[in-house]
Amino acid sequence: MRIAEDIIIRPYITEKSNDDMADGKYTFIVDYRAKKTEIKRAVEKLFNVKVIAVNTINYEGKQKRMGVHQGRTAKWKKAIVKIDTDPQPVAYLDKDGKQVSTSKKYKTEIQDFGGM
Repeated sequence: MRIAEDIIIRPYITEKSNDDMADGKYTFIVDYRAKKTEIKRAVEKLFNVKVIAVNTINYEGKQKRMGVHQGRTAKWKKAIVKIDTDPQPVAYLDKDGKQVSTSKKYKTEIQDFGGM
């Protein structure tokens, strides 16, 4: 099992990703082998936020050439993570039938994101 710091490589900052931050969507370059559930756990652990959805895009390396030498750029994966910007307290019934409410202390934005 990989640790969270190995899964999230760096933020992916473009004009579109900066516009999506207002909606609670953050874009990261992640490990190519990472699954959506691993990405979700890593973001929740690193930034103390509640993740609602994870969308991933795989990019294959492009053909490049320098004179007579040919090669490929590295393949990479981009993850768009939607976080909960309005966390609500969770209510449930305990063994005695009493309603118990717990307030989850999640952040509503990622402060360490490079675009801010």
